[in-house]
Amino acid sequence: MDAAQSASSFFGVVREPLGFIKLLEWIFSIFAFATCGGYSGYFEILVNCKNNSTNQTRIDFSYPFRLNQVTFLVPNCTANPKDVGNLYGDFSSSAEFFVTIAVFAFLYSLFALVVYTFYQPKYQQYRGPLIDFVITALFAFMWLVSSSAWAKGLADVKISTMPDTVYKLISICQEQKICTSGATAIMSSLNVSVVFGFLNLILWSGNVWFAYKETAWHGNPEPSSTVTNPPKGPATGPATYGQ
Repeated sequence: MDAAQSASSFFGVVREPLGFIKLLEWIFSIFAFATCGGYSGYFEILVNCKNNSTNQTRIDFSYPFRLNQVTFLVPNCTANPKDVGNLYGDFSSSAEFFVTIAVFAFLYSLFALVVYTFYQPKYQQYRGPLIDFVITALFAFMWLVSSSAWAKGLADVKISTMPDTVYKLISICQEQKICTSGATAIMSSLNVSVVFGFLNLILWSGNVWFAYKETAWHGNPEPSSTVTNPPKGPATGPATYGQ
């Protein structure tokens, strides 16, 4: 198959609902794992000392959000702070689960598009529609679970990086109440990742129907070949009289 035939076959596939939605799933899964897995951010804590000086501490964190492993120099009113602190919480399980589902969805969507385009006869011959239906339904369920878990995990990440939460980890902030927040973490891309997670849920759930339509289960039942013959008996038509 030359390039022109391949392109023609591909465009023929994506003109159908099953192929078009698979293409959208492939694109949206990229955005899902890129916006979550590629995140890194920071925020700042300021200590306003009595001598009108301000000590600043920058705290960096990133995917997979094992915040309890994030260390920072605890700010104080001395020139060279030496104490090291840690943030609170480990939210890597929900983040990594979400990214894993997104990556596998990306790979399967790409694989399905290749099969639809180049191996359609074998797809029909080897129960491909049934396998595709089962995997599509499974991914729809996994998107529901992973997106919900990551939405909760993201909410916890935001709480753990709030200034009021971090102040509780710094003794001078609790004792003297002289701490304020500087730059705050920008998490818009993480919010977008949750949105793409639920958009993927909608796409995969909708695609379950189109995958189901390709299976033998959706085929119209064939008309019955058994015909019930009427019981034999005397003729019921009008009597024939001799002419």
